[in-house]
Amino acid sequence: MCEANAYLIEGDEKHLVMEAVDVVEPEDDGIRLISIFGDQKFLKAQIYALSLVDHKIFLKQN
Repeated sequence: MCEANAYLIEGDEKHLVMEAVDVVEPEDDGIRLISIFGDQKFLKAQIYALSLVDHKIFLKQN
C-alpha cells in the first residue's frame, strides 16, 4: 500500500490528523485529504514537507 498518514505541525509538535491518506487536493484556502476509506477532511493548511519513504505528509496551518 502506498497511502500515507497526515500530520499537522503545531509549534514543535506533530498531531496525526488522518491515517491512510490516498488523495491530497489543493483548494483555494487549504488542503482536502481523502482516505482510502472515503473519509474526507479539509484543513486550512499548506504542505510543509513530504516523507515519501516513511509515508508521511506534514502540513502547517495558514
